[in-house]
Amino acid sequence: MNPGAVYKLTIDLWSTSNVFLAGHKLRIEIASSNFPRFDRNLNTGGNPESGTRMVKANNVVYHDRDRASVLSVPIVP
Repeated sequence: MNPGAVYKLTIDLWSTSNVFLAGHKLRIEIASSNFPRFDRNLNTGGNPESGTRMVKANNVVYHDRDRASVLSVPIVP
């Protein structure tokens, strides 16, 4: 990906479920990695096992008229 460019992504969260009771809220966290579940992400494109240089990632989720974001949450009775 190129800095400053906007990309349309579809992210599959796999099989995930939760019971929401009255008053519960939903929060979304955006990150560049899911360590330790997956290898660390150095944000350099280099080898995650042997790389030593790390770059801070800035993730932006747009939610304006031209770049709408959607979270689809199916409801299972």
